[in-house]
Amino acid sequence: MMNGIILICLYGPESTGKSTIAKLLAEKYQTEFVPEVAREMLITNDFTVEDIIQIGHAHHNRIQEKLKTADKILFCDTDAITTQIYSQHYLNVIPDVLYELEERVNYDYYFLMDIDVPWIADGLRDLGDRREEMFAIFKHELDKRNIEYAIISGEPDSRIQQIDTIIRNKFFSGI
Repeated sequence: MMNGIILICLYGPESTGKSTIAKLLAEKYQTEFVPEVAREMLITNDFTVEDIIQIGHAHHNRIQEKLKTADKILFCDTDAITTQIYSQHYLNVIPDVLYELEERVNYDYYFLMDIDVPWIADGLRDLGDRREEMFAIFKHELDKRNIEYAIISGEPDSRIQQIDTIIRNKFFSGI
C-alpha cells in the first residue's frame, strides 16, 4: 500500500485491454485510475532515451497525483517495468532511472493481461505479429522479480469479473 491505498497494476503487452479495464474498474470501485501516460506523450514509436526517461517520470508523477484522490484502491495502466521493456525493445538500452522509478512504487498486485483478445492497430501499436514473444517477456520480468500476479484472460467482462474476485478475496474479504 502507498498512502493507505491499494495499488493495482494492469500489466502486459499492447492491445490486451489494460486501458479499458483500468477505467472500468475505477468506475466500479468509485476511485481513480492512472492511464498509460506514454500514449499521451508519443505520436510514433520513433522516440529517444530522453523521451523514455520523461515518460517514466511522468507516469510516476501521475501515480503520486492520483494517490491523493483515490479511494482505497488505485488502478494503474502499466508500470515502470513496462517502460523498461519498451525501452529495451525500441532503443536497445534501459536508462538506470527507470529502475530507480520502479523501486519507488510498490504495487500490491499485478494482473498480467493475456493476448487472447483481438489485436487492434492504432498507430502506435506495431507488435501484433510478436504477441506471444512480448507476452513471454512481460511474464519473465514478473517472474524474475518474484512478483505475485494472476494471468487474466477472456472477454472484457470476464476479465473484470476475474480481477474483481481476486481483489475482493485478497484485499476486502474481511470487510
